[in-house]
Amino acid sequence: MVKNDQWIIETAKKGMIEPFENAQVRKGVISFGVSAYGYDIRVFDEFRIPTPQPGKVIDPKNFDEDNFTYLKGDACLIPANSYVIARSLEYLKIPRDVLVICFGKSTYARCGVVVNITPLEPEWEGYITISISNTSPFPVKLYANEGLAQLVFLRADEVCMTSYADKKGKYQAQKDIVLPKV
Repeated sequence: MVKNDQWIIETAKKGMIEPFENAQVRKGVISFGVSAYGYDIRVFDEFRIPTPQPGKVIDPKNFDEDNFTYLKGDACLIPANSYVIARSLEYLKIPRDVLVICFGKSTYARCGVVVNITPLEPEWEGYITISISNTSPFPVKLYANEGLAQLVFLRADEVCMTSYADKKGKYQAQKDIVLPKV
């Protein structure tokens, strides 16, 4: 069942989301915080931007960090038809009986931005590493410390046999932007 704002607030107080915004903040920013049936996370102010080079390939089994430039700032321009990798401002600790799915915010979607976050598995914790694609023919400005994606919490009727923590997942407790691992 999808969990509501009351459940999100109560569970966040137990450490599920840190920092936590108890209401949806909208004044002059792309909104973030708790909503009726979700939580809008913010993007942190650090970005990894691809730097295309002749002959270079992005290989998830042999990832070369030198293909990316590091940027820290209040905003990031996503080049036309490209993407950036970032992380959430919020640190999450997902309960054992919960799966979280993530969707990009409509404000960015209307600009051609696609936010890709894989499901947050039961007992996963960390900052979320996020791939943010610009499908438009124009550069798009991405604002740090403002809303980027909505998390929807699905609570199971029964607890899973094996959680992400049980299987010692390779992205457990990540503290930074974590690039692909095999």
